Amino acid sequence: MDHRLLALATLLALAVYMRVSEAKPISLVERCWCRSTVNTVSPRNIRELKFVQTPNCPIQVIAKLKNNKEVCINPEIKWLQQYVKNIVNKAKKSKNEQHTV
Repeated sequence: MDHRLLALATLLALAVYMRVSEAKPISLVERCWCRSTVNTVSPRNIRELKFVQTPNCPIQVIAKLKNNKEVCINPEIKWLQQYVKNIVNKAKKSKNEQHTV
């Protein structure tokens, strides 16, 4: 009888202290982060850009602003397209320089 009580107490203790899984349900994983986008964000107000792609959604651009607010930016904005183009060109240039050394 005492063994059963000890086993039950051990199981309860493990259940309480076990880490909760950080996995998200499939319905949340496949959902688009950005349901609407803005076109009027100034690049000067952006602290950080995140590019997110999920299986059922196009590329989504999430901007963290200097006031810590997050907004979804339309990926078709000209300055954003140029920004991405510049990053790709820098990466290509850097890769070419590494191969020539």
